[in-house]
Amino acid sequence: MKTAGITAALFAIGVVGFGIVTRDHDVARAAAWSDANAIPTVHLVPVKGGAATDTLELPATLAAWNAAHLYARVPGYVQSWSQDIGAQVRAGQPLGVIETPELDEQIGQARAALASAMAHLQLARSTAARWNDLLTSKSVSKQEVDEKNGDLAVKTADVAQARAALARLEAEKRYAVVRAPFSGTVTQRNAEIGDLVGPGAAAQTPMFAIADTGRIRVYVSVPQALSAAIRPGMSATLSVPSLPGKTFTASVIGSSDAIDPQSGAFRVQLTAANPAGALKPGGYAQIHFDLPEHSGAVTVPSSAILFRAGGAQLATVDGKGHVQLHAVRIGQDDGPTVQILSGATAGMQVVDNPPDSLSPGELVRVGATSHG
Repeated sequence: MKTAGITAALFAIGVVGFGIVTRDHDVARAAAWSDANAIPTVHLVPVKGGAATDTLELPATLAAWNAAHLYARVPGYVQSWSQDIGAQVRAGQPLGVIETPELDEQIGQARAALASAMAHLQLARSTAARWNDLLTSKSVSKQEVDEKNGDLAVKTADVAQARAALARLEAEKRYAVVRAPFSGTVTQRNAEIGDLVGPGAAAQTPMFAIADTGRIRVYVSVPQALSAAIRPGMSATLSVPSLPGKTFTASVIGSSDAIDPQSGAFRVQLTAANPAGALKPGGYAQIHFDLPEHSGAVTVPSSAILFRAGGAQLATVDGKGHVQLHAVRIGQDDGPTVQILSGATAGMQVVDNPPDSLSPGELVRVGATSHG
């Protein structure tokens, strides 16, 4: 019995000891698992070299080289119109005529006023001449002669004033014929015979609209990062949805030279020849630029870019698993990929989808490498 009790005690001690050892092992294993899972896993993607040229495609709008709305400059009624929508007209060609009864009456009155002023001038001139002759014989006083000469000067000024008033009305009358300011196409005709027209109405409808479409202006907003790459004289290819497969050559003629703070882009103006009228002002187009390769430019997936207060950055992992951050300068953004102008080289492995909390020197585990 005594031997059996000793055996049982020894067995119990062994069981307790085994339990303690097992528990310590489990605790150590759990701690190791926790430490391992506290290290974030990242995936790397390669930085790719740039192409010989970069193609930039952007939406654009079309406008006539010159466009004007023609309003009535004189009050009256539309007497006739001679050119309709779609008519090709030359600079100075009449488009319509305005009947101006009130202006015609004013011109008649001005002519009569001028004739009266000239008659008074003739009388004043004759009178002044006689009184100057009488002064030589001392028949009249110097003061009386001065009065006659002064009256002559007043009548001379009256004639000049009447002549100027008539000239102003006759110049206004010339606006009764509405003429094309430049050669182009009539795009609107809102004048109908008998319509009352005239200046001064804020909401006045133009009688005609004309556009010079022999050349077209093309307007496009270019991202700020590419502002240095777009220069006057550059060629671009233009296409419109209404003419699939057909392209036109456009040339850069200038830019706004200022960045829009809301869009982060600057406006570029191009011109394209349009002798056949295929390009329509007000239409939508696509503009294609072939940009020269930026020296050292490479591309990365847009998901690899970290945006911090100091600017854009890429993250790499060194041989010991520690994170390093690299400041980069971004170029063209194509959506899935972003051009890097400086701060990265082809072949670098960078972290894809880096967490916002990623910091320099942080220990990470590298997972499977993506090929981008």
